[in-house]
Amino acid sequence: MRQKPQILLAIFMLVAALASGCVERRLTVYTEPEGAVVWLNDEEIGTSPVTVSFSWYGDYRVRIRKDGYETLSTNRELEAPMNDYFPFDFLAQLYPDRILDEYEWHFELQELDSPDREELMNQAERLREEL
Repeated sequence: MRQKPQILLAIFMLVAALASGCVERRLTVYTEPEGAVVWLNDEEIGTSPVTVSFSWYGDYRVRIRKDGYETLSTNRELEAPMNDYFPFDFLAQLYPDRILDEYEWHFELQELDSPDREELMNQAERLREEL
């Protein structure tokens, strides 16, 4: 008689494992203009717009670079949704379909301010005179 609850529990766990879906997490980074190289936590992920999978929420270091534009270095936070907290995280794993958790980040790059050639030559001349 004692074995019956254990068997029912084992059957429940097997059914739950077979019927469970999954949580897919994706982050898409857009830049204006497009075509900038994007790094997350010092790992190059591609050229914008770029979509990557991620496995954890929290603070990310973001660096974006494109020729002719100032390099952007900042931090962004990915906040966990409700289905990532107990007990909802357990229930989300039992959900029979796929759960898609998508985020989009948008960044605007500033054009690189090129110094005026005349002003640059004047500064160089002043520095040479000082030396």
